[in-house]
Amino acid sequence: MKIDRLIGILAILLQQDKVTAPYLAEKFEVSRRTINRDIEAICKAGIPLVTTQGQNGGISIMDGYRVDRTLLTSSDMKAILAGLRSLDSVCGTNRYQQLMEKFSAGNSNLLISGGHIAIDLSSWYKSSLSPKIELIQSAIEGNRKIGFNYYSPKGESRREIEPYLLVFQWSSWYVWGYCGDKKDYRMFKLNRMLELVCTGEMFEARELPEFKIENDNIFRGSLEVTALFEPEFKWRLIEEYGPDSFEEQADGKLLFRFWFMDKESTFGWLLSFGNHVELISPAELRDEMGKIVKEIAKKYE
Repeated sequence: MKIDRLIGILAILLQQDKVTAPYLAEKFEVSRRTINRDIEAICKAGIPLVTTQGQNGGISIMDGYRVDRTLLTSSDMKAILAGLRSLDSVCGTNRYQQLMEKFSAGNSNLLISGGHIAIDLSSWYKSSLSPKIELIQSAIEGNRKIGFNYYSPKGESRREIEPYLLVFQWSSWYVWGYCGDKKDYRMFKLNRMLELVCTGEMFEARELPEFKIENDNIFRGSLEVTALFEPEFKWRLIEEYGPDSFEEQADGKLLFRFWFMDKESTFGWLLSFGNHVELISPAELRDEMGKIVKEIAKKYE
């Protein structure tokens, strides 16, 4: 991609006093003519580059612009490289590894010293997620709509959206875009999407609202649940909902309070604790859960 190459060229020029066009052409596996166009594009972007001829000639950043080399410090570069490593963990390609090497050109120590940070965004569903991420990323870059069957607690539906953003949050991947059915922006979980296709239909990019990832805005809980847990499950409550989600009682048990989206997800989560939890409220959910437990017991009698 051109933008990757431009960033890579700029990263090299920020780290080396002078490089030649043939060196850049070999590094990025393109022609010298392409490199010349890239240099022109960087200059048009407001970064003054100087080309000198002769035996010690080459391409460099204008001396008066050297102060801006501090835009990318060593710590900045290490953080960028750690992020690029994580992207390859889900995409199933090594293009971000290649971009990482271009970023670190002339300073191989960055690749080594940044090794104390490891981010793996892959999951058990990597084989199905990677193609989805690649397809959606391509659709975003090409302003093309995507269509898919979507499965949620409300049922199954066929959706068509204008994709604008891939989001990794709450340990899962989502796509954020404008839904034609709802006439509004929506988040869709990739694991719930089947029969995903790029429709080929172009769309004109909208003036996007500010994107904010806030649990209260994306997942508005409608059920306030209170439950009493055995103390040995404190680790799960801390891991899944945080230390502020419960109060430790005098007998060591944990009084848990939280808002849930719907009763199905509430029952499923509570039942995963077996007989180590008691649902306290709301009363109607407590009664319904009691019936569910009795029905389960009948199956095993």
